[in-house]
Amino acid sequence: MDGDGNPHTSVLLAEVLAWLEPRGGIDYSAIDCTLGAGGHASALLELSSPDGRLIGLDADPRALEIADVRLRQYGARAKLIQANFGELAGLELEPVNAILFDLGLSSMQLDASGRGFSFRGDEPLDMRFDPGSGGPTAADILNTYSESELERILREYGEERQARRIVRALVRRRPISRTGDVVAVFGGAHGRLHPATRTFQALRIAVNDELGALEAGLDAALPLLRQHGRVAVISFHSLEDRIVKWRFRAWADEGRARVLTRKPVGPGTQEKQSNPRARSAKLRVAEKIA
Repeated sequence: MDGDGNPHTSVLLAEVLAWLEPRGGIDYSAIDCTLGAGGHASALLELSSPDGRLIGLDADPRALEIADVRLRQYGARAKLIQANFGELAGLELEPVNAILFDLGLSSMQLDASGRGFSFRGDEPLDMRFDPGSGGPTAADILNTYSESELERILREYGEERQARRIVRALVRRRPISRTGDVVAVFGGAHGRLHPATRTFQALRIAVNDELGALEAGLDAALPLLRQHGRVAVISFHSLEDRIVKWRFRAWADEGRARVLTRKPVGPGTQEKQSNPRARSAKLRVAEKIA
């Protein structure tokens, strides 16, 4: 979602604006399905001034509080809703010109959430985007799931080749309650990619059912677009990008949309240097045609 060390640095911002074409005087409206700190949303509202409207969704109540402060200047043009984009179909929203999904984590979640998204500190192992959701935490999963199920999660959601070895070490360490308990399994030495990276990714995806939510959100997005409306998705790993790629391709085969990005759009050299978390970002865009 957002950039390294700065919760207001939005990934691929210029590219998103170019593809979603916000402008005033045309009854422009958009849905930001992953509001975060409101970076993309504020730019869409600014460029669609004075009458463009935006609905911002986020499952994280803390993100909504931060975005609300940022977007308050736009008054009734911005409407914020606490919801996961997997619930998009049930929100009964009016058709719009543009829908944006910016997947993954924001800097504020990684650096300051206190919910165990990052392995850099020692925090309670929660990982729920919405702590009030009542669903299982990452600690619950690690302490109660069978070894075979944990191995499946790490292989499927983290694409972790060492899943069996890691799971056995984690099970031996039970009970697990904090991020430090997980990191300790990997020892001290590591290269550029921390060896716990894929395990943390897999747990977060499992806790929040991120891939299922993405599929449901995409299925709901196309019917919500006006004719020639566009949906843009920024993904950060191959599991997400694969879902987007095949969903877009299926829409095209059905004659419902055309894919505007033959290959995913990535960040330029300058953005990669100034915002390290943008390096793996991939943007795909489709346009509704029927």
